[in-house]
Amino acid sequence: MGIYGAINTAVSGLTAQATALENISGNVANSQTTGYKRLDTTFSDLVSGGGYTQAAQVSGTTTSTSRATNTIQGDITDVDVDTYMAINGEGYFVVTRASDVVDGSTSFAEETFYTRAGDFERDQEGYLINGAGYYLQGFPLDPETGNPIGDAASVIRVENQPLAASATTTIDYQANLPRIPQPKDYADTDASALLNASVGAGNVADTNNQDFLDSSISGGSISIYNQNGTAMSVEVRYAKTVNEDTGVPVEDTWNMYIGTGEDTGDTWYNVGEVTFDGAGELSSMTDGIIGTADFANENFTIPSLTIGGTTVSNVEISFGGGALTQYSDADGTASSVSLDQDGFAAGELVGVAVDESGRVIASYSNNQQRPVFEIPLATFEAEQNLQRVDGAAFAATSSSGDPDLTGGGQIRSNKLELSNADIADEFSKLIITQQAYSANSKIVTSADEMLDSALNMVR
Repeated sequence: MGIYGAINTAVSGLTAQATALENISGNVANSQTTGYKRLDTTFSDLVSGGGYTQAAQVSGTTTSTSRATNTIQGDITDVDVDTYMAINGEGYFVVTRASDVVDGSTSFAEETFYTRAGDFERDQEGYLINGAGYYLQGFPLDPETGNPIGDAASVIRVENQPLAASATTTIDYQANLPRIPQPKDYADTDASALLNASVGAGNVADTNNQDFLDSSISGGSISIYNQNGTAMSVEVRYAKTVNEDTGVPVEDTWNMYIGTGEDTGDTWYNVGEVTFDGAGELSSMTDGIIGTADFANENFTIPSLTIGGTTVSNVEISFGGGALTQYSDADGTASSVSLDQDGFAAGELVGVAVDESGRVIASYSNNQQRPVFEIPLATFEAEQNLQRVDGAAFAATSSSGDPDLTGGGQIRSNKLELSNADIADEFSKLIITQQAYSANSKIVTSADEMLDSALNMVR
Protein backbone atom coordinates (compact mmCIF):
# COMPACT_ATOMS: atom_id res chain seq x y z
CA MET A 1 0.00 0.00 0.00
CA GLY A 2 3.03 2.29 0.33
CA ILE A 3 3.18 3.45 -3.31
CA TYR A 4 -0.57 3.65 -3.69
CA GLY A 5 -0.77 5.49 -0.35
CA ALA A 6 1.79 7.98 -1.63
CA ILE A 7 -0.30 8.58 -4.72
CA ASN A 8 -3.44 9.13 -2.62
CA THR A 9 -1.58 11.52 -0.35
CA ALA A 10 -0.18 13.47 -3.29
CA VAL A 11 -3.63 13.70 -4.86
CA SER A 12 -5.02 15.10 -1.56
CA GLY A 13 -2.20 17.61 -1.63
CA LEU A 14 -3.08 18.60 -5.17
CA THR A 15 -6.73 19.05 -4.13
CA ALA A 16 -5.79 21.09 -1.06
CA GLN A 17 -3.44 23.35 -3.02
CA ALA A 18 -6.12 23.80 -5.68
CA THR A 19 -8.46 25.09 -2.95
CA ALA A 20 -5.75 27.46 -1.77
CA LEU A 21 -5.24 28.64 -5.34
CA GLU A 22 -8.99 29.27 -5.67
CA ASN A 23 -9.00 31.41 -2.51
CA ILE A 24 -5.94 33.34 -3.69
CA SER A 25 -7.58 33.92 -7.05
CA GLY A 26 -10.76 35.26 -5.38
CA ASN A 27 -8.75 37.51 -3.07
CA VAL A 28 -6.79 39.01 -5.96
CA ALA A 29 -9.98 39.50 -7.98
CA ASN A 30 -11.57 41.35 -5.03
CA SER A 31 -8.54 43.39 -3.98
CA GLN A 32 -10.44 46.55 -5.01
CA THR A 33 -13.87 45.49 -3.72
CA THR A 34 -15.13 47.86 -1.01
CA GLY A 35 -15.44 46.13 2.37
CA TYR A 36 -14.29 42.73 1.04
CA LYS A 37 -12.87 40.26 3.58
CA ARG A 38 -10.32 37.86 2.13
CA LEU A 39 -10.39 34.10 2.65
CA ASP A 40 -7.16 32.45 3.79
CA THR A 41 -6.54 28.69 3.60
CA THR A 42 -5.80 26.35 6.51
CA PHE A 43 -4.27 22.89 5.95
CA SER A 44 -4.85 19.91 8.26
CA ASP A 45 -3.30 16.46 8.14
CA LEU A 46 -5.28 13.22 8.22
CA VAL A 47 -3.37 10.36 9.92
CA SER A 48 -3.53 7.15 7.95
CA GLY A 49 -4.17 3.82 9.66
CA GLY A 50 -1.23 1.93 11.12
CA GLY A 51 0.42 0.99 14.36
CA TYR A 52 -0.17 2.41 17.78
CA THR A 53 3.22 4.07 17.92
CA GLN A 54 4.59 6.80 15.73
CA ALA A 55 7.32 4.46 14.60
CA ALA A 56 4.69 2.29 12.97
CA GLN A 57 2.76 5.18 11.42
CA VAL A 58 3.24 7.07 8.17
CA SER A 59 2.34 10.61 7.13
CA GLY A 60 -1.26 10.81 6.08
CA THR A 61 -3.19 12.83 3.57
CA THR A 62 -4.13 16.51 3.91
CA THR A 63 -7.27 18.55 3.69
CA SER A 64 -7.83 22.27 3.35
CA THR A 65 -10.45 24.62 4.76
CA SER A 66 -11.13 28.31 4.24
CA ARG A 67 -10.40 30.65 7.13
CA ALA A 68 -12.41 33.88 7.49
CA THR A 69 -10.67 37.21 8.13
CA ASN A 70 -13.77 39.20 9.14
CA THR A 71 -12.00 40.61 12.19
CA ILE A 72 -9.13 42.03 10.12
CA GLN A 73 -9.98 45.58 9.08
CA GLY A 74 -9.10 46.98 5.69
CA ASP A 75 -7.52 50.39 5.17
CA ILE A 76 -9.85 53.40 5.47
CA THR A 77 -9.65 56.03 2.74
CA ASP A 78 -11.15 59.50 2.35
CA VAL A 79 -13.93 60.11 -0.19
CA ASP A 80 -15.96 63.19 -1.13
CA VAL A 81 -19.43 61.60 -1.04
CA ASP A 82 -21.39 62.68 2.06
CA THR A 83 -23.30 59.41 2.36
CA TYR A 84 -20.24 57.15 2.12
CA MET A 85 -19.04 55.77 5.45
CA ALA A 86 -16.63 53.29 7.00
CA ILE A 87 -16.57 51.40 10.29
CA ASN A 88 -13.55 51.91 12.51
CA GLY A 89 -13.60 48.84 14.74
CA GLU A 90 -15.98 45.93 14.88
CA GLY A 91 -19.49 45.70 13.50
CA TYR A 92 -21.47 45.58 10.27
CA PHE A 93 -24.04 47.79 8.57
CA VAL A 94 -27.52 46.24 8.69
CA VAL A 95 -28.91 45.92 5.15
CA THR A 96 -31.58 44.17 3.12
CA ARG A 97 -32.43 43.52 -0.51
CA ALA A 98 -35.27 44.74 -2.69
CA SER A 99 -37.85 42.05 -3.41
CA ASP A 100 -39.93 43.83 -6.06
CA VAL A 101 -40.62 47.17 -7.72
CA VAL A 102 -44.25 47.94 -8.56
CA ASP A 103 -45.23 51.24 -10.21
CA GLY A 104 -41.90 52.75 -9.20
CA SER A 105 -42.32 51.77 -5.53
CA THR A 106 -39.79 49.36 -4.01
CA SER A 107 -40.71 46.59 -1.58
CA PHE A 108 -38.13 44.74 0.48
CA ALA A 109 -37.30 41.18 1.48
CA GLU A 110 -37.72 40.14 5.11
CA GLU A 111 -34.20 38.68 5.19
CA THR A 112 -31.48 40.81 6.79
CA PHE A 113 -27.82 40.89 5.78
CA TYR A 114 -24.68 42.51 7.13
CA THR A 115 -21.86 44.27 5.30
CA ARG A 116 -18.82 46.50 5.75
CA ALA A 117 -19.27 48.02 2.29
CA GLY A 118 -20.37 51.57 3.11
CA ASP A 119 -20.60 53.05 -0.40
CA PHE A 120 -24.24 54.11 0.09
CA GLU A 121 -25.90 56.69 -2.13
CA ARG A 122 -29.43 58.06 -2.17
CA ASP A 123 -31.57 56.75 -5.03
CA GLN A 124 -34.57 58.37 -6.75
CA GLU A 125 -36.94 57.15 -4.03
CA GLY A 126 -34.78 58.44 -1.18
CA TYR A 127 -33.32 55.08 -0.09
CA LEU A 128 -29.63 54.62 0.72
CA ILE A 129 -28.29 51.79 -1.46
CA ASN A 130 -24.69 50.60 -1.87
CA GLY A 131 -22.89 49.48 -4.99
CA ALA A 132 -23.83 45.83 -4.41
CA GLY A 133 -27.54 46.67 -4.29
CA TYR A 134 -28.08 46.43 -0.53
CA TYR A 135 -30.39 48.93 1.21
CA LEU A 136 -29.24 50.45 4.50
CA GLN A 137 -31.40 50.04 7.61
CA GLY A 138 -31.58 52.22 10.73
CA PHE A 139 -33.73 53.55 13.53
CA PRO A 140 -36.03 56.52 12.72
CA LEU A 141 -35.56 59.50 15.04
CA ASP A 142 -38.29 61.39 16.85
CA PRO A 143 -38.35 64.91 15.30
CA GLU A 144 -39.04 66.51 18.69
CA THR A 145 -36.58 64.67 20.97
CA GLY A 146 -34.08 63.31 18.45
CA ASN A 147 -34.23 59.90 20.15
CA PRO A 148 -34.60 56.61 18.23
CA ILE A 149 -38.14 55.30 17.81
CA GLY A 150 -38.53 51.60 18.63
CA ASP A 151 -35.90 48.86 18.69
CA ALA A 152 -36.40 47.37 15.21
CA ALA A 153 -34.35 48.72 12.32
CA SER A 154 -36.19 49.68 9.13
CA VAL A 155 -35.06 50.67 5.65
CA ILE A 156 -33.73 54.24 5.68
CA ARG A 157 -35.63 56.61 3.42
CA VAL A 158 -35.18 60.37 3.21
CA GLU A 159 -38.02 61.71 1.11
CA ASN A 160 -38.17 65.01 -0.78
CA GLN A 161 -40.83 66.35 1.57
CA PRO A 162 -40.35 70.06 2.38
CA LEU A 163 -39.51 71.09 5.92
CA ALA A 164 -42.43 73.12 7.31
CA ALA A 165 -41.86 76.69 8.46
CA SER A 166 -41.42 77.45 12.15
CA ALA A 167 -42.44 80.75 13.73
CA THR A 168 -39.89 82.73 15.72
CA THR A 169 -40.48 82.49 19.46
CA THR A 170 -37.20 83.81 20.86
CA ILE A 171 -34.66 86.44 19.83
CA ASP A 172 -31.42 86.05 21.77
CA TYR A 173 -29.99 89.54 22.01
CA GLN A 174 -26.54 90.73 23.00
CA ALA A 175 -25.24 94.32 22.95
CA ASN A 176 -23.20 96.83 24.87
CA LEU A 177 -24.70 100.34 24.99
CA PRO A 178 -22.30 103.26 25.43
CA ARG A 179 -22.37 105.39 28.57
CA ILE A 180 -22.13 108.52 26.42
CA PRO A 181 -23.79 107.95 23.03
CA GLN A 182 -22.98 109.95 19.94
CA PRO A 183 -25.92 110.10 17.56
CA LYS A 184 -26.30 112.86 14.97
CA ASP A 185 -27.92 115.26 17.49
CA TYR A 186 -25.39 115.30 20.30
CA ALA A 187 -24.24 118.04 22.63
CA ASP A 188 -20.78 117.73 24.16
CA THR A 189 -22.07 118.80 27.55
CA ASP A 190 -25.06 116.45 27.54
CA ALA A 191 -24.83 112.67 27.95
CA SER A 192 -28.11 112.36 26.06
CA ALA A 193 -28.92 110.53 22.88
CA LEU A 194 -32.34 112.10 22.75
CA LEU A 195 -32.53 115.89 22.86
CA ASN A 196 -36.18 116.11 21.88
CA ALA A 197 -38.31 115.13 24.86
CA SER A 198 -41.37 114.70 22.65
CA VAL A 199 -39.97 111.44 21.26
CA GLY A 200 -38.37 110.18 24.46
CA ALA A 201 -41.08 107.70 25.41
CA GLY A 202 -43.92 105.77 23.81
CA ASN A 203 -44.20 104.84 20.16
CA VAL A 204 -42.61 107.19 17.62
CA ALA A 205 -45.01 108.83 15.18
CA ASP A 206 -44.12 109.31 11.53
CA THR A 207 -43.90 113.07 12.04
CA ASN A 208 -41.12 112.57 14.61
CA ASN A 209 -39.30 109.85 12.68
CA GLN A 210 -36.34 111.94 11.53
CA ASP A 211 -35.85 113.49 14.97
CA PHE A 212 -35.85 109.98 16.42
CA LEU A 213 -33.27 108.69 13.94
CA ASP A 214 -31.05 111.70 14.54
CA SER A 215 -31.12 111.30 18.32
CA SER A 216 -30.94 107.51 18.78
CA ILE A 217 -28.42 104.79 18.06
CA SER A 218 -28.74 101.55 16.11
CA GLY A 219 -29.05 98.29 18.02
CA GLY A 220 -28.78 95.89 15.09
CA SER A 221 -31.31 94.03 12.97
CA ILE A 222 -32.42 90.50 12.14
CA SER A 223 -35.09 88.69 10.10
CA ILE A 224 -37.69 86.66 11.96
CA TYR A 225 -40.52 84.47 10.66
CA ASN A 226 -44.23 84.07 11.28
CA GLN A 227 -46.21 80.82 11.31
CA ASN A 228 -46.25 80.37 7.53
CA GLY A 229 -42.59 81.30 7.09
CA THR A 230 -43.02 84.91 5.95
CA ALA A 231 -39.90 86.91 6.82
CA MET A 232 -40.10 90.08 8.92
CA SER A 233 -37.14 92.43 9.35
CA VAL A 234 -36.67 93.47 12.97
CA GLU A 235 -34.61 96.66 13.36
CA VAL A 236 -33.67 97.75 16.90
CA ARG A 237 -32.76 101.26 18.10
CA TYR A 238 -32.07 102.75 21.53
CA ALA A 239 -32.83 106.25 22.80
CA LYS A 240 -31.95 107.70 26.17
CA THR A 241 -34.97 108.20 28.41
CA VAL A 242 -35.78 111.90 28.97
CA ASN A 243 -37.52 113.37 32.03
CA GLU A 244 -40.74 114.77 30.56
CA ASP A 245 -40.89 117.58 33.14
CA THR A 246 -37.31 118.86 32.92
CA GLY A 247 -36.31 117.60 29.46
CA VAL A 248 -33.14 116.22 31.02
CA PRO A 249 -32.07 112.68 30.07
CA VAL A 250 -32.25 110.11 32.84
CA GLU A 251 -28.78 108.76 33.59
CA ASP A 252 -28.07 105.10 32.63
CA THR A 253 -31.63 104.59 31.34
CA TRP A 254 -32.65 103.70 27.79
CA ASN A 255 -35.78 102.95 25.82
CA MET A 256 -35.67 100.07 23.34
CA TYR A 257 -37.52 100.42 20.01
CA ILE A 258 -38.41 98.13 17.10
CA GLY A 259 -39.21 99.50 13.64
CA THR A 260 -42.79 99.00 12.49
CA GLY A 261 -42.01 98.86 8.79
CA GLU A 262 -44.61 101.57 8.17
CA ASP A 263 -44.13 105.10 6.82
CA THR A 264 -47.45 106.36 8.15
CA GLY A 265 -48.71 106.34 11.72
CA ASP A 266 -46.23 104.95 14.23
CA THR A 267 -42.85 104.12 12.69
CA TRP A 268 -41.19 102.75 15.85
CA TYR A 269 -42.65 100.62 18.65
CA ASN A 270 -41.54 101.18 22.22
CA VAL A 271 -40.61 97.73 23.62
CA GLY A 272 -39.62 98.81 27.11
CA GLU A 273 -37.13 100.58 29.32
CA VAL A 274 -33.80 99.24 30.65
CA THR A 275 -31.65 100.74 33.42
CA PHE A 276 -28.03 99.98 34.28
CA ASP A 277 -26.09 100.31 37.53
CA GLY A 278 -22.77 102.11 37.96
CA ALA A 279 -20.87 98.97 36.94
CA GLY A 280 -22.70 98.82 33.60
CA GLU A 281 -24.85 95.79 34.50
CA LEU A 282 -28.60 95.61 33.86
CA SER A 283 -30.35 96.66 37.09
CA SER A 284 -34.03 96.98 36.14
CA MET A 285 -36.54 96.60 33.29
CA THR A 286 -39.88 98.34 32.77
CA ASP A 287 -42.84 97.47 30.55
CA GLY A 288 -43.13 99.36 27.28
CA ILE A 289 -46.02 99.96 24.89
CA ILE A 290 -45.73 96.52 23.24
CA GLY A 291 -43.38 94.69 25.58
CA THR A 292 -43.84 93.11 29.02
CA ALA A 293 -40.68 93.13 31.15
CA ASP A 294 -39.46 90.11 33.13
CA PHE A 295 -36.34 91.26 34.95
CA ALA A 296 -35.88 87.94 36.77
CA ASN A 297 -35.40 86.19 33.43
CA GLU A 298 -33.96 89.24 31.65
CA ASN A 299 -36.40 89.39 28.75
CA PHE A 300 -39.20 91.35 27.11
CA THR A 301 -42.23 89.42 25.85
CA ILE A 302 -44.21 90.83 22.92
CA PRO A 303 -47.63 89.12 22.68
CA SER A 304 -48.25 90.14 19.08
CA LEU A 305 -45.63 91.84 16.93
CA THR A 306 -46.73 93.29 13.58
CA ILE A 307 -44.12 94.59 11.17
CA GLY A 308 -45.01 95.75 7.67
CA GLY A 309 -48.41 94.11 7.86
CA THR A 310 -47.03 90.69 8.92
CA THR A 311 -47.72 89.41 12.44
CA VAL A 312 -45.90 86.89 14.61
CA SER A 313 -47.18 85.99 18.06
CA ASN A 314 -45.42 85.62 21.41
CA VAL A 315 -41.89 86.78 20.64
CA GLU A 316 -39.46 86.85 23.54
CA ILE A 317 -36.42 89.15 23.39
CA SER A 318 -33.93 87.60 25.78
CA PHE A 319 -30.85 89.19 27.37
CA GLY A 320 -30.10 86.05 29.39
CA GLY A 321 -26.74 85.70 31.11
CA GLY A 322 -26.12 89.44 31.34
CA ALA A 323 -26.00 89.89 27.56
CA LEU A 324 -27.15 93.55 27.69
CA THR A 325 -24.61 95.90 29.28
CA GLN A 326 -23.57 99.57 29.40
CA TYR A 327 -19.79 99.88 29.43
CA SER A 328 -17.87 102.92 28.29
CA ASP A 329 -17.36 102.99 24.52
CA ALA A 330 -15.26 105.67 22.80
CA ASP A 331 -17.29 105.46 19.60
CA GLY A 332 -20.57 106.20 21.36
CA THR A 333 -22.34 103.40 19.49
CA ALA A 334 -23.74 100.00 20.43
CA SER A 335 -20.97 97.41 20.26
CA SER A 336 -20.70 93.60 20.45
CA VAL A 337 -24.17 93.45 18.89
CA SER A 338 -25.48 89.96 18.17
CA LEU A 339 -29.02 88.82 17.38
CA ASP A 340 -30.07 85.21 16.92
CA GLN A 341 -33.56 83.77 16.49
CA ASP A 342 -35.12 80.30 16.38
CA GLY A 343 -37.57 80.57 13.45
CA PHE A 344 -37.19 79.70 9.81
CA ALA A 345 -39.02 79.64 6.50
CA ALA A 346 -40.12 76.44 4.77
CA GLY A 347 -37.29 74.66 2.96
CA GLU A 348 -36.70 72.10 0.25
CA LEU A 349 -34.42 69.10 0.74
CA VAL A 350 -31.00 69.91 -0.75
CA GLY A 351 -28.73 67.20 0.64
CA VAL A 352 -28.29 64.10 2.79
CA ALA A 353 -25.16 63.30 4.78
CA VAL A 354 -23.94 61.07 7.61
CA ASP A 355 -22.29 62.59 10.69
CA GLU A 356 -19.61 61.12 12.95
CA SER A 357 -22.20 59.89 15.46
CA GLY A 358 -23.77 57.66 12.82
CA ARG A 359 -26.85 59.74 12.16
CA VAL A 360 -28.37 60.50 8.77
CA ILE A 361 -28.72 64.29 8.44
CA ALA A 362 -31.16 65.95 6.04
CA SER A 363 -30.20 69.49 4.91
CA TYR A 364 -32.74 72.01 3.62
CA SER A 365 -32.65 75.19 1.55
CA ASN A 366 -33.51 77.30 4.61
CA ASN A 367 -30.15 76.37 6.22
CA GLN A 368 -31.83 73.93 8.60
CA GLN A 369 -30.56 70.43 9.30
CA ARG A 370 -32.52 67.56 10.81
CA PRO A 371 -31.25 64.16 12.03
CA VAL A 372 -33.74 61.65 10.61
CA PHE A 373 -32.20 58.19 11.19
CA GLU A 374 -29.62 56.57 13.44
CA ILE A 375 -27.44 53.89 11.86
CA PRO A 376 -26.85 50.84 14.11
CA LEU A 377 -23.89 48.48 13.88
CA ALA A 378 -24.43 44.74 14.27
CA THR A 379 -21.90 42.65 16.21
CA PHE A 380 -21.74 38.86 16.65
CA GLU A 381 -20.30 36.50 19.22
CA ALA A 382 -18.68 34.41 16.44
CA GLU A 383 -18.53 36.57 13.35
CA GLN A 384 -16.11 34.13 11.67
CA ASN A 385 -19.09 31.80 11.33
CA LEU A 386 -21.18 34.23 9.30
CA GLN A 387 -22.26 32.94 5.90
CA ARG A 388 -20.76 34.80 2.95
CA VAL A 389 -23.24 36.01 0.33
CA ASP A 390 -22.84 37.99 -2.88
CA GLY A 391 -21.83 41.64 -2.69
CA ALA A 392 -19.31 41.55 0.20
CA ALA A 393 -22.14 40.77 2.61
CA PHE A 394 -22.91 38.13 5.20
CA ALA A 395 -25.91 36.33 6.64
CA ALA A 396 -26.29 35.26 10.27
CA THR A 397 -26.11 31.54 11.06
CA SER A 398 -26.90 29.43 14.10
CA SER A 399 -23.18 29.22 14.90
CA SER A 400 -22.52 32.96 14.47
CA GLY A 401 -25.14 33.96 17.02
CA ASP A 402 -27.81 36.62 16.77
CA PRO A 403 -26.85 40.21 15.91
CA ASP A 404 -26.42 42.73 18.72
CA LEU A 405 -27.35 46.26 17.60
CA THR A 406 -26.21 48.05 20.77
CA GLY A 407 -22.45 48.11 20.25
CA GLY A 408 -19.85 48.17 17.53
CA GLY A 409 -17.11 50.54 16.50
CA GLN A 410 -17.24 54.11 15.24
CA ILE A 411 -18.86 55.21 11.99
CA ARG A 412 -16.55 57.45 9.98
CA SER A 413 -18.30 59.72 7.49
CA ASN A 414 -16.89 60.60 4.05
CA LYS A 415 -14.72 57.49 4.17
CA LEU A 416 -14.66 53.94 2.81
CA GLU A 417 -13.11 50.72 4.07
CA LEU A 418 -11.06 49.03 1.36
CA SER A 419 -10.58 45.30 0.81
CA ASN A 420 -8.28 43.65 3.35
CA ALA A 421 -6.74 41.55 0.54
CA ASP A 422 -3.23 42.76 -0.30
CA ILE A 423 -1.99 41.81 -3.77
CA ALA A 424 1.66 41.54 -2.65
CA ASP A 425 0.74 39.09 0.10
CA GLU A 426 -1.49 37.11 -2.22
CA PHE A 427 1.30 36.80 -4.82
CA SER A 428 3.63 35.51 -2.10
CA LYS A 429 1.06 32.87 -1.22
CA LEU A 430 0.65 32.11 -4.93
CA ILE A 431 4.36 31.29 -5.31
CA ILE A 432 4.24 28.90 -2.33
CA THR A 433 1.03 27.28 -3.55
CA GLN A 434 2.39 26.81 -7.05
CA GLN A 435 5.58 25.17 -5.73
CA ALA A 436 3.59 22.89 -3.41
CA TYR A 437 1.27 21.89 -6.24
CA SER A 438 4.23 21.08 -8.50
CA ALA A 439 5.87 19.06 -5.72
CA ASN A 440 2.72 16.99 -5.19
CA SER A 441 2.48 16.33 -8.93
CA LYS A 442 6.13 15.20 -8.87
CA ILE A 443 5.28 12.64 -6.21
CA VAL A 444 2.56 11.21 -8.44
CA THR A 445 5.07 10.98 -11.31
CA SER A 446 7.68 9.33 -9.10
CA ALA A 447 5.17 6.79 -7.73
CA ASP A 448 4.13 5.95 -11.28
CA GLU A 449 7.74 5.30 -12.26
CA MET A 450 8.19 3.08 -9.19
CA LEU A 451 5.11 1.07 -10.15
CA ASP A 452 6.51 0.66 -13.68
CA SER A 453 9.75 -0.66 -12.22
CA ALA A 454 7.83 -3.16 -10.10
CA LEU A 455 5.85 -4.37 -13.12
CA ASN A 456 9.01 -4.69 -15.20
CA MET A 457 10.44 -7.08 -12.62
CA VAL A 458 7.70 -9.55 -13.58
CA ARG A 459 8.62 -9.35 -17.21
